[in-house]
Amino acid sequence: MILIIVKITFNNYVCFNQLFLLQMKKLLRLHILALIMLLPVTGIAQKKAKFPPEKDMKAYLMVYFKDETHGLYFALSKDGYSFTDVNQGKPIIAGDTIAEQKGIRDPYIYRGADGMFYTVLTDLHIYAQKAGYRNTEWERDGKQFGWGNNRGLVIMQSPDLVHWKHHVLRVDQAFPGLENIGCAWAPEVIYDEVKKLPMVYFTMRKGVEKEKVYYAYMSENFDRMLTEPKPIFEYPKPFAYIDADITKVGNKYHMFYASHDGTSGVKQAVSDSINTGYQFDDKWYDPEPKGCEAPTVYKLMGQDKWILCYDIYRINPNNFGFSETTDFVNFKNLGHFNEGVMKATNFSQPKHAAFIQLTKKEAQRLADNWKLDMKF
Repeated sequence: MILIIVKITFNNYVCFNQLFLLQMKKLLRLHILALIMLLPVTGIAQKKAKFPPEKDMKAYLMVYFKDETHGLYFALSKDGYSFTDVNQGKPIIAGDTIAEQKGIRDPYIYRGADGMFYTVLTDLHIYAQKAGYRNTEWERDGKQFGWGNNRGLVIMQSPDLVHWKHHVLRVDQAFPGLENIGCAWAPEVIYDEVKKLPMVYFTMRKGVEKEKVYYAYMSENFDRMLTEPKPIFEYPKPFAYIDADITKVGNKYHMFYASHDGTSGVKQAVSDSINTGYQFDDKWYDPEPKGCEAPTVYKLMGQDKWILCYDIYRINPNNFGFSETTDFVNFKNLGHFNEGVMKATNFSQPKHAAFIQLTKKEAQRLADNWKLDMKF
């Protein structure tokens, strides 16, 4: 073998090496291409977002829950002011069928870039002991982990708002270091147009710190968190803030949240970025003398007008309050459900709402499924 190598001419040696290098480059390109094709969607998603245009929307869907049942409710509206419960004020899904704690709270509905509908909820039953679901007031020691110390979020997915599948996302198991979180509440979702991924944000308490809002990116089908939750905003005072809701208007992101700054009320922070740079504004944006929380914003179809809804939980009976704006600076007080222009036609005492626009086909299918006499 040594003699054969020695007898190879210089020209043949050069040709052999050039051919070898050429073949290696081809193989390397093929391997790189194969790896790219096999990569999971854990970074930037490749699919184009499928969000119907506003001109195709004909109805509004409001999702909410009630303390008495800890179940999920749907209500429909044609004009964004008058809402009718699809199931005559009864839950469309019972919390004990989908949640580890046998109850849900704080529902939020989101139209995914994949054309599916997603509902994200708090996995928590605050009356579980009374209802016979556990022997203690809270799942864990209330002195150590605080009020309502749940650790999970319920994720629901549907192609048509009628047929749903679900799973529980345990936040405390998503990443190391989250094992002893105090709570995971009020999840919401917004689509990041830069990363092309859904971003979930929710209230969390770590250790003995005050509650604050964290964000994380989700896989496209919402089966797992892709990034470890990080704080979205630091409140500049020693108070908790919860229940964030982000609305993009133009190139600005408007985040409304419930501040516990002396009382519980609605404040707003604005940023040019989806999850950084929110500027603190000390102004109260709700007109209520009593405590309220769970702010959420929805746009009126065909108008440059938005409605801010908030849960007035400190009045008895509890109710929703509403304000209307065109510029997110000046807000007109619309009053409470059934005390002004806003109507709840066949239900009362809703808690923590969220809203989404629907096409005529989507709204009619939902109404027909629940035998609601409503035409769109």
